[in-house]
Amino acid sequence: MKTDAGLPELPLDQVRTLLAVVDEGTFDAAAAALHVTPSAVSQRVKALEQRTGRVLLLRTKPVRPTESGEVVVRFARQLARLERDARAELGMRGAGEATRVSVAVNADSLATWFLPALVRVRQEPRLFFELHREDEDHTAALLREGLVMAAVTSSPDPVPGCSVRPLGRMRYLAAAHPDFAARHLAGPLTQVLPHAPVVVFDRRDDFQDGFVHRLVGMPASTDRHYVPTSEGFAEAVAAGLGWGMVPESQARPLLDAGRLVQLAPDRPVDVPLYWQQWKLDSPALAVLAGAVVEEAARALRQGPFRGA
Repeated sequence: MKTDAGLPELPLDQVRTLLAVVDEGTFDAAAAALHVTPSAVSQRVKALEQRTGRVLLLRTKPVRPTESGEVVVRFARQLARLERDARAELGMRGAGEATRVSVAVNADSLATWFLPALVRVRQEPRLFFELHREDEDHTAALLREGLVMAAVTSSPDPVPGCSVRPLGRMRYLAAAHPDFAARHLAGPLTQVLPHAPVVVFDRRDDFQDGFVHRLVGMPASTDRHYVPTSEGFAEAVAAGLGWGMVPESQARPLLDAGRLVQLAPDRPVDVPLYWQQWKLDSPALAVLAGAVVEEAARALRQGPFRGA
C-alpha cells in the first residue's frame, strides 16, 4: 500500500518491531518482549526492508541499525513519544505512569549549569530524565541514532528531523597549581607548555592538544593523566598533577583560593553550545527546552565568540 503521495507506508507494527530488535539486541529477545515468535519478528523486519528498499539492520550480535535503519528507529522513538503525549492529554495515562525524556549532555555542562536547568522544569505531570553523558562533539550522534530526544551539542548544524538553537559559550581557562607552574612552567609559555605534564579527560579529549597547537604548532606533552569526570579533572589540576583547560565556573573559586593560577589570561577558549531536539509538538520537550535555554542564558557567556 502507498500513501497519497505515492510513497510506501511504514506499517506501525513493522516499525515497532524494528525498534524492539535494536533495543533488545537480538531477534529472539525482541520476540519475547513483543510476545510473538522469532519468525514473526524476522518476517516483519524483512517486510519493512522490502518496503523501504533498504537494509535496515546489520545481523551482528547485538544487531545494529544501518544508516537507513537509524532513520526508521528515530521515527519509531518519535512515534512512541507522540503516542505517550497523546495518551497523557486524553487522560489515558495509567496510575503512577510518568513521562521520561532522554537527553545527551557533555560532562562539563552536567557538572556546572545543566542540573539547575532540570530543577527549573515543572514536575506536573510527573517528568523524569534519562541523561546520557557524552562529549559535546559526539552528543549529536546519539540524536542521529534516535537514542535521545534532545542534546547539548557543539554543532550548529541540525541533525535531520531536529531543530537547533544557540545556548551560549562555555569558557575554559588554561590553569595549573602554583607549585606545578613554578616547577614545570618557569619560562616562556610557548617553550615550556608543550613539555609539561597535562591532565586530559579521556583518550578522545584533544582540547589541551588543540590549545598548545594553536599556541606553538605542536600537541601537548605525552606525559598525561586521564581523569574522566569533570569534577575530578578540575581537582586533579588543582592538586598539581598537571595543567589543563578548566571550565571558568569551576576555575574561579580555585583561582580565588590560590589553588590555581592562569597560564594564559589573555587566551581563554570559548566553546559554543547548542540545544538540539526532535521536531515534535511534545509538551515535555517544550517545557525542558524552555528551562534549558533560560538557565543557559544565566550561566553561559553570551555574545561574540572568542577562540583561543
